[in-house]
Amino acid sequence: MREDTKMKKAPVPLWIVGSVGIDDIKTRTDDRKNLLGGSVPYSTVAASYFVKPGAVGVVGTDFPAVFERRWRRFGINLDGLQREAGETFRWACAYDDNMIERTTLDTRLGVFAAFKPVLPETYKAAPFVLLGNIQPELQMHVLKQASGAKFVALDTMNLWIDTALPALKRVMRKVDLFTVNDGEARQLTGKWNLLDCAAAIRKMGPRYVIIKKGEHGALLVSEKGVFIVPAYPVRKLTDPTGAGDSYAGAMMGYLAKAGNVTDRLMREALVHASAIASFGVEGFSIERFEKLTAAMIRARVRELTKMMTV
Repeated sequence: MREDTKMKKAPVPLWIVGSVGIDDIKTRTDDRKNLLGGSVPYSTVAASYFVKPGAVGVVGTDFPAVFERRWRRFGINLDGLQREAGETFRWACAYDDNMIERTTLDTRLGVFAAFKPVLPETYKAAPFVLLGNIQPELQMHVLKQASGAKFVALDTMNLWIDTALPALKRVMRKVDLFTVNDGEARQLTGKWNLLDCAAAIRKMGPRYVIIKKGEHGALLVSEKGVFIVPAYPVRKLTDPTGAGDSYAGAMMGYLAKAGNVTDRLMREALVHASAIASFGVEGFSIERFEKLTAAMIRARVRELTKMMTV
């Protein structure tokens, strides 16, 4: 995408594909069951503070109606949410006391195992696309339906680097932005220094690379240089689940609202993403977002920006 090209408005400016699930989360202070989870709820809710995105995912007949009502209150378009006979994807985990490491206790794919994303007509013209963490073959399958895509971001995980690397590299050649954590970046490239990792990834296709470092923030690398954005120092960490998805969704929502992508807008988007993701981890599931206001976001962005200023 040319950085100086404004994008035409579409019925849905941004759509996001990924998992939709029901989670059981145990932390050092609480044990919560039957929570709205999956990458798409977190990322679309975070994006909704800037635009009204579309969600692409699949749920089963057991998906609670109250989850859908809560989701719709954010103004998210759910035309891309497929409903199939069977059980919704379920996942359970327990976090260590450090709230960083976690153990997966149970995974039941349910209808997600046979998920084959189909874009509604109203999504196909969307200029912004976030390919959430699903099989690379499915990412390519749905991307081929996106006739209007101008700026595409791609997320992945260590599993696909291990088991589907050729397919992942094919998708990477089609996207503008690639985001991974530091361990995955090293696994993918075989390099240790993160700037070397980013340079190697950019040679695979993406113009922008974001390497996430958890509580230590993230690196943005492009031909214009390096930008380091810190993670906001949350005082009350309740549940880290979905923080990366919220981060990516907020970033893409900010860019979709701008209708353009430049290095400056990317940097602004990451500061806003860091602020919004920091709210999400203050509660379970999307609970904290349900009480979040635009004024709160602006205040935290100002606070984070002040922390970054010399």
